[in-house]
Amino acid sequence: MSGIGPFAPGSLEDKVLGVLRTIYDPEIPVDIFEVGLIYDIDADAAANVSIRMTLTSPMCPVAESLPVEVETKVKALSGVASVKVEIVWEPPWGPDMMSEAARLDLGMM
Repeated sequence: MSGIGPFAPGSLEDKVLGVLRTIYDPEIPVDIFEVGLIYDIDADAAANVSIRMTLTSPMCPVAESLPVEVETKVKALSGVASVKVEIVWEPPWGPDMMSEAARLDLGMM
């Protein structure tokens, strides 16, 4: 399965999404999924997980540490064979990519 859900409850993609919701960009008090940094989650039949994500900007202060945190936390999930995190810049991230909940949390609505 590929994309950003909805995933079958209990599926590996659903578990990965749950982990991603525990990771925060230190500059924004909202998890990286709700901020719109996660573009794709894919898990194959052998439990190899691939995540395509972006950052708020190429100069993001956590550009080196955030992808490593994503990989480490997802790799710690039971049943995950491997994790590949790919940083992409297309489409470019913008505040419009945040979920409605994130915009509400940040007072943008």
